[in-house]
Amino acid sequence: MKVEVGAYDLLSTVLRDKLGLTGTKRGCDYGGCGACTVIMDGKVIYSCMTPVRYAVGKSITTIEGLAKNGRLDPVQEAFVKHTAFQCGYCTPGIIMASKALLDKNPNPTEQDMMEALSGNLCRCTGYAKIFEAIHDAARSAREANSSP
Repeated sequence: MKVEVGAYDLLSTVLRDKLGLTGTKRGCDYGGCGACTVIMDGKVIYSCMTPVRYAVGKSITTIEGLAKNGRLDPVQEAFVKHTAFQCGYCTPGIIMASKALLDKNPNPTEQDMMEALSGNLCRCTGYAKIFEAIHDAARSAREANSSP
């Protein structure tokens, strides 16, 4: 998709204001909260700190891009199942960071999860249910990959 952007537009602004992908949240606007986390070419980035010109020609996945054929991604399903959110503002960024972790490490330890989510702040939950959801999503993915 092509959109006109300014020389100094940030990816978060283009995603939300020009493409209507409002699942990517704007929190602090300086990379301190992780609410704007998206995956660019397999890597977690803060879209509030990424000039959109750096995204040209790259694969960008937002929270809206995780569901396939009307079905939530296993990470999203696990977050719902474990009620791993409260107000929900940080949830899209945390889900994106969790998805990137599980794509690279299908069997993460709690330490791996803490490191993967170290740039995502949640002021409501305390992270216990988030970690449960990540463990569950990892288990579900392993079971799906091992079944004939």
